[in-house]
Amino acid sequence: MDARTTDLTPEAAPEPARGLAPDLPGWRGARGEPSLSDMFGSVRTVQNGSFWRKLFAFLGPGYLVAVGYMDPGNWATSLAGGSKFGYALLTVALLSNVMAIVLQSLCTRLGVGAGRDLAQACRDSFPRYVTVPLWLSAEIAITATDLAEVIGTAIGLNLLFHIPLEIGVVITAADVLLILALQAFGFRWIEAFVVAMLGVIAACFAVQIALADPDWGAVLGGLAPSRELFANREMLYLALGILGATVMPHNLYLHSGLVQTRGYADTPAERHEAISLATIDSTIALCFAFVINASILILAAATFHRAGRTDVAELDQAHSFLSPLLGSTLAPTLFAIALLCCGLNSTITATLSGQIVMEGFLNFRIAPWLRRLVTRMIAILPAVIVTIWFGEKGTGQLLILSQVVLSLQLPFAVVPLVMFTASRAKMGPYVAPRWLTLLAVATAAAIIVLNAKLVWDYGSA
Repeated sequence: MDARTTDLTPEAAPEPARGLAPDLPGWRGARGEPSLSDMFGSVRTVQNGSFWRKLFAFLGPGYLVAVGYMDPGNWATSLAGGSKFGYALLTVALLSNVMAIVLQSLCTRLGVGAGRDLAQACRDSFPRYVTVPLWLSAEIAITATDLAEVIGTAIGLNLLFHIPLEIGVVITAADVLLILALQAFGFRWIEAFVVAMLGVIAACFAVQIALADPDWGAVLGGLAPSRELFANREMLYLALGILGATVMPHNLYLHSGLVQTRGYADTPAERHEAISLATIDSTIALCFAFVINASILILAAATFHRAGRTDVAELDQAHSFLSPLLGSTLAPTLFAIALLCCGLNSTITATLSGQIVMEGFLNFRIAPWLRRLVTRMIAILPAVIVTIWFGEKGTGQLLILSQVVLSLQLPFAVVPLVMFTASRAKMGPYVAPRWLTLLAVATAAAIIVLNAKLVWDYGSA
């Protein structure tokens, strides 16, 4: 137990005994070291107390996961969708958020009930010829995520401080030091930093939406599905980009590991309660993420689309257009601040997910600080090279492409997750209820069908 974490946690009973969940016969391999072993069970929980005190101890991981649902790549797809099609793609953002809530609830069930993150579960269930492609798929997804974060953070630095893009992407490589510094004070400090940045982002968008004065009737209408979504190939492309930016593969690995940072007891009753509280945490956080995502799209629709600028996809382009369209110099500054906060938050979660993926699939054990540095460099180097190669031109297209790549990688994470949590042999008393499994299967099927249609449309073009 890390005593330093108690500064930001509620008054709690003495730390409960916390070990690994007992192995069940459905797992092929023996479980190794726990997920995020240096942070495993490091945050105290409340055994006796009110519901709200217990819930507060579990609040945190959901917000780290929510960060991935509002990263700079999401900004590009939402800006492009809002400027091109107005409020029509709000229904995709809403549907994506519902899918995310369903899938992340399965992650909490896997992490708490089976005591494994998704990467470990794959390694302990499949032969090597299956786990290696799944690992590569996860690394591709994290690389695509880092591409979006590097570009977004570098653009934010450029807009606020006029730092050249090429230098900005190199600066972002040092953000791993931020995680190491925060981790020295305990995992709760990482969560506190992320939540603080989310508060800044929300405040920035609240002001920008007030300045934009959108048509709220049209906003409500945009939440209803439209046939044009399936008939218009360009709209489908952006819709899949929004889906990929919302339901992100690396978040499934991340969440199943983060929930194990809580020091709950090993009894079935405590684990069931931990699953419930962790699910509430992620649901609240994802609802907050939906508000931010919708705000980006609404801002683009209320400014660019209404003014006839239907081709806005570049983040710096959006920044320059906001001031003349809204008649305020405050709006573009707030836009840049929110973008920079998103980039910083996203790099933290991408680094942690990279650690979970590498450790889980490869059972690769080195010192925690070196582990984070290695996984961060593996993920960020391709992103840095691509960003420097393209320069300031075409960054918006790269951001949207990165989100579509994420969408195409989703089935390789979603299908194993649904399989594991639906198996009583693997989950025992923590198996997902039938209704939840059916929702998850429908979600996975929708993702696969939409991806197949996208590939077919662009392959036959």
